[in-house]
This record gives sequence, C-alpha cells and structure tokens, in this order.
Amino acid sequence: MLIIEDYLLLVLDDVTGKPVGDSSYLQQIAGGALLVELALLGRVDLAGDASGWRSGRVVVRDQAPTGRLLLDDALTVVKSREGSKPKSLVEALSRTKPADAALDDLVARGLLRREDGRILGIFPTTRWPAADSRHEGELRGTLARVLLDGGVPDERTGALVAILAATRQAGRVMAAGAPLTASERRAVDQRATVLAEGSWAAGATRKYVEEITAATTAAITTTVVIAGATA
Repeated sequence: MLIIEDYLLLVLDDVTGKPVGDSSYLQQIAGGALLVELALLGRVDLAGDASGWRSGRVVVRDQAPTGRLLLDDALTVVKSREGSKPKSLVEALSRTKPADAALDDLVARGLLRREDGRILGIFPTTRWPAADSRHEGELRGTLARVLLDGGVPDERTGALVAILAATRQAGRVMAAGAPLTASERRAVDQRATVLAEGSWAAGATRKYVEEITAATTAAITTTVVIAGATA
C-alpha cells in the first residue's frame, strides 16, 4: 500500500464513501504523499550545498522503477522538473490528478467501491464506500497505538502521521474509527504534531518530509484561497 492509499482509506467514510473533511485539496495531498513515498524509497532527496543543485531543491537519486505505476509516473514528473522547489512539485503533481488514480487502484484491488450518482438528478457525484476494511482496520490499530497509546512510529507510519498533522486531519480521522470527545481529538492532533516534529526517522529523511509537508500545506492554502475567491 502507498501512503496516499492509506490516507484515502482513512479520510473516506466507510459507509457514505464521502471524505470526513474538505476534499477540495486531495490532489495536493496526494502529490505531497507521493514525494514523501519516493523519498522513503531513496528515489528523490533534497539537494545539499555540494550537490550541484541549489540547496533545498528536489533532486532524483535513483530512476529505477518502483513497481507501482503511480509512483513511477510521479518520478517522471520530478525528473522533468528536477531542481524545483517542493511546493512547485506538489502543484505539478497535483495537476496529474494522483488522488483519482489512487482511488481507481483501490477500487481495482477490491478495497473500495465506486458509486456514481447525481444530486437533484443534475449534478454528478461520486462516492467511495468501503468494500474490504481489513487493511484499514489494521492501519487504524497501528495509528491508535501511536496516537492514543503513546507508541513510537516506524518510518512509514511517522510519514503518514506527518501528513495527517500537516493537514490537521489526525483527530478527525481517529474519531471516525472510534468515539472521541472534542478534547480527545485535540489531544490526538497535538500528539500528531509532536510526532511529526520528533525523531521518527533519520535526520535527512525527516528534513525532507518536513519540507514536503510544509509545501503541501502551502499548496492547500493556495487552493482554499482560490476556491473561496471564486465561490
């Protein structure tokens, strides 16, 4: 499972198939999550002062295929824009509609169902209710041990928590799996933020993830402002 696939399973209500929060920026989150995944696989990195690229720009370290089309397509985009700032790459990847591709993959693998309909018989709408919740259940168990019980995350779980923290979804996501009070949800959000800033990964990897999650948050903010201005 990719990090973006785990994220989508968490934020989609199993019964209604609708996101538990604002879905207008899912493509930006997907773009950021793909960049994080590529870093964990050693395919991309942030340039250092002696790398030949400007410090803090995203560079490709390994062009070998990952075995997942969504990731390989993202790697191609990064290579074509190598040396870009993280925010520029999040925006470039979001334009390829990676969340849509991830949802289609989850449907093809039998974890979600796609239900197309119309509101008032006019406006098209799509829902993604759960078809097989076993993986999501295991994932929620892992997150509960980390976010509720104080467990230490592994590198991949830490990256997912960092994305949940950046999008302020940790408390809302955990409340969707078990009843939590408003104060408990705030405590989960605080715990996610602390973990995201902690030593859950090696310094270089954590620095990269921090840059990408910050870039994703910036891209989300831009999307929300534009959406509000055009509403």
